[in-house]
Amino acid sequence: MTADSTTETAVSYTDLLRNNRNFRYLWFGQIVSLLGDWFNLVASAALVGMLTQSGLAVGSLFVVRMLAPFLVSPIAGVVADRYNRKYVLIAADLIRAAVVLAFLLVRNPGDVWLLYTLTAVQMAMSGFFDPAHTAILPDISNPRELGAVNALSSATWSVMLALGAALGGLFSGTFGMYPAFVLDTFTFLLSALLLAQIRMPANLASAAADRTVAAAVGQYLRGLRYLRVHLDVLVVALQKAVMALFFATAFQVLQVAIAQQVFTVGQGGGTSLGLMFGLTGVGSGLGPILARKLTGEDPRSLKEAIAYGYVLAIAGIIVTAPLLSLPIVLLGSFVRSIGSGIIWVFSTHLLLQMVPDEFRGRVFASDFMFFYLGSALASSLVGAALDTTLSIPTIIWTMAAIGVAPTILWTLWVMKSRRETV
Repeated sequence: MTADSTTETAVSYTDLLRNNRNFRYLWFGQIVSLLGDWFNLVASAALVGMLTQSGLAVGSLFVVRMLAPFLVSPIAGVVADRYNRKYVLIAADLIRAAVVLAFLLVRNPGDVWLLYTLTAVQMAMSGFFDPAHTAILPDISNPRELGAVNALSSATWSVMLALGAALGGLFSGTFGMYPAFVLDTFTFLLSALLLAQIRMPANLASAAADRTVAAAVGQYLRGLRYLRVHLDVLVVALQKAVMALFFATAFQVLQVAIAQQVFTVGQGGGTSLGLMFGLTGVGSGLGPILARKLTGEDPRSLKEAIAYGYVLAIAGIIVTAPLLSLPIVLLGSFVRSIGSGIIWVFSTHLLLQMVPDEFRGRVFASDFMFFYLGSALASSLVGAALDTTLSIPTIIWTMAAIGVAPTILWTLWVMKSRRETV
C-alpha cells in the first residue's frame, strides 16, 4: 500500500460494520473469543492460587502465557504467509477449544503442571492466531477502510479487557472456575463458526508455494532480512515491546501489588484491581479512537501521535507514583493506558501501511514476538524489584524516569524521518 492511498477519505465505524460483511464476522468472532480469553485468565490464575497458595506459582503462570507465543512466533509468521489466513484462525480457535476444555482435569495441587502445559499450548495457538488476525485485515478491507478496521479491532481488545476481566471475576466468583472453562470452550467454538462465514479467496501465491521444511526456513530468513533491510519497519515493529517493557506489562504487575498492599478493596484487593484493569481497558480503547479523529490515516501524523502517546504514558505513571489515593491511582492508570493504546494501535496501522502482503504475516509475528519478550522481561524485572527493599512508589518513579529514554529516541527518529521526506 502506498502512502498516497492512506490520504483518501476514511470510512466511519458504522459504515464499516454495515458494508463490510467479512470484517463484521471477523469482529464478532473477536468479541466472543476475547471474552473467553479473559474468563480463562481470571479462572486459571484463581485456580493456581487456590491449589498452591503461592504467589510464585501465579507469577509463573503469567510467564508461561508470554513465553509460549514468543517461542512459536517464527513459525507462526511463516504459516500466516504460506496458508489461507482464514483457515489458520479457525484451526487455532478449534484447538484452543479442546485445550481449554481439558482444564477441567486440573483438580489438585499435583495437577498444576498440567495447567501450565495446557496454558502453554493454548497461548501457543494464540501465537498463531494473533499475527494471522492482524495480517488478514488488509485482505478483507480496502485502503479507505483500513484505519477504521485497525482502530476498531484494537479498541475491541481494550474494551473486552475491561468488560471480560470484570465479568470473568464475577462469573468465577459466583459459579466457580470450572464453569468458566466450559464457557471459554464455547466461546472459541462460536468464534470459529463466525470466522467460517468470511468469504475470502485463497491466497494464490501461498497455495502454489513450496511446502517443504527447507522452503519454510528460507521464507522465515527472508522475513528477517526484510526487517534488517527496512530499518524503518523494524523500528515501528519494536514499539509494542518498548511499550510493554516500560509502561504496560510492567505496570500491570505493579497494579497487583498496589491492590494487595496499598489500596485493598474487596477480598485480596480484587475490587480495586478490577477497577484498575477496567479503566486501563477503557483508556486504551478510547484513546486511539479519539486520536484518530485528529491524525486521520496520514503516516506522518500517526508517528507524531505515538510520540504524544509516550508522553501521556509517562504522565500517567507520574500521577500514580505518589499513591495519594485510589481515585488518583485510577486516574493515573487511565491516562497511562491512553498513551499505551495510542502506541499499540498506531504502530500497528503504520505496519499495515508499510509492509507488503508477501511479508505481512512474518512482520506481525516478529512484532508480537518482540512484544511477548518485552512483556516477559518486564514481568520478571518488576517482580524481582518488588521482592527487594524498594518501595512501590520508588519503583514507579524509576519507571517514569527510565521511560523518558524511549520517548526521546522515538521523537528523534520521527524528526529524522520528517527531514528525509522534505
